Amino acid sequence: MEKLLIIDDNADLRDQLKWGLSEHYSVVQAGDANEGLSLFKKHHPRIVILDLGLPPCVNTSDEGFRCLSELLILDPHVKVIMLTGNSERDNALKSIHLGAYDFLVKPPVLNELIVILNRALHLSNIEEQNLLLHNEIEQSARRQGGMIGQCPEMLSVFSTIKKVATSNVPIFITGENGTGKELVAQAIHESSLRNKGPFIPINCGAIPDTLLESELFGHERGAFTGAHATVHGKFQYANNGTLFLDEIGELPVNLQVKLLRFLQEGVIQRVGGRQDIPVDTRTVCATNVDIAQAIKAGRFREDLYYRISVITIHLPPLRERGDDILVLANYFLRLFNEEHKKKVRRFSAAAVSFLRSYDWPGNVRELRNKVQRAIIMSDSSALEPSDLGCELHLPEMVENVHPGTTLKEARDRVERETVTAEIDRQHGNIVKAAEALGVSRPTIYDLMKKHNLMPLASLDKERE
Repeated sequence: MEKLLIIDDNADLRDQLKWGLSEHYSVVQAGDANEGLSLFKKHHPRIVILDLGLPPCVNTSDEGFRCLSELLILDPHVKVIMLTGNSERDNALKSIHLGAYDFLVKPPVLNELIVILNRALHLSNIEEQNLLLHNEIEQSARRQGGMIGQCPEMLSVFSTIKKVATSNVPIFITGENGTGKELVAQAIHESSLRNKGPFIPINCGAIPDTLLESELFGHERGAFTGAHATVHGKFQYANNGTLFLDEIGELPVNLQVKLLRFLQEGVIQRVGGRQDIPVDTRTVCATNVDIAQAIKAGRFREDLYYRISVITIHLPPLRERGDDILVLANYFLRLFNEEHKKKVRRFSAAAVSFLRSYDWPGNVRELRNKVQRAIIMSDSSALEPSDLGCELHLPEMVENVHPGTTLKEARDRVERETVTAEIDRQHGNIVKAAEALGVSRPTIYDLMKKHNLMPLASLDKERE
């Protein structure tokens, strides 16, 4: 049977709960925080019932908060249901913000408690399955050069990488900034027979034209003022490996000629040199510009384009990748939680809505940066749209907002209308509304109180 730990200084209440729950759970009891933490380390239950007022501070919530914090340190995924008095509502809500799963007013109604425990156990099972899925995704990402994706377009990209990696033909990668073009190039290199050799990336648009030729092809001693020694270029450094030419559309026309000669003959000349130097380097090129337009405008040689694009791989923008957005967001959530030693568990329903609706002009790079920043700055267990540093993109709900409305006022309106609409759809059933919105029941009550959707007394009566 699933183990359940009850931490409460009231022995009679513990015994009553054990009697009522023993048919469903293997119950372990503790009378104070230290005993409870010791039993938690011994039995590793996934669900805990915790009293806020514990000895030696039975008249305050300090010991209950301490115990909750240490339980979550021991296991960030444990589901803790708080038991509170009628006068401890604010402390109960605070415990939810600290990471508790739910709270109940003493004495708890057994049938209601069983429902909450079952839902907590169900969520715990889902989280375990998600953890296994995340591990599979990470292993898959390692096999694919760090890229993650499940949409048809990305599966096609992965298939193409596998097919072309062992050949030596030039590869041309297209896609917007931030879609992962360098990751594709690196995946091709790591899957190729050249993976023991170097992978050398260079951004052609980040280096001044006057220096780019020397950077790519090297220079002879005395070739220009300051050239005190012969220097190899990136083509030679990438010998027996792969050279990734990012933003190839920014390459000056005179260097396009030299690149074309290398692709045709496999030799280069250093700046100031006359000797042909054979180089065994595979080239992978990428751009985010419209090459057809660049060719038409005379900025890019058509013959070079045909040489570098024997195989073309197009990376779709993030906004066109469907549920990959959530897969990536949750991957980054877990990654940066571990890196920054944080306890952010999930995205709120509003944050998920934002992730789906936002246009992501910076693509995967922007998503990664926003999630990392949000995790570093967040003090709660769930990320909200405001944590991501973005406005909610729900135009149908805010299109009539009058000029001068602040961002906070607009967000509050969206939040209020979303909660109200969902409660109406669920015919006043708070539990179902909470599930539909992806938040806990106490969070719904907190939002209703915040927006005066129902008098507090009525809420307490409904809770009882």
